[in-house]
Amino acid sequence: MSETPETKRERQRKEELKNASSSIHGGNLADLVGSFGWKATGLLIIIIILGFIIVSILSN
Repeated sequence: MSETPETKRERQRKEELKNASSSIHGGNLADLVGSFGWKATGLLIIIIILGFIIVSILSN
């Protein structure tokens, strides 16, 4: 009983969907940034930097 390439691809696709990590299921920062475009990634970095600056000013 040989598996056709189509059924093999479909089985592998289902396994990847079952095991895929997302931000909801504990994905890491690389997964989050990978889902953004370059503008959203730059905006996220600016927001993080501004947050650190504000916290450092308020803590003094």
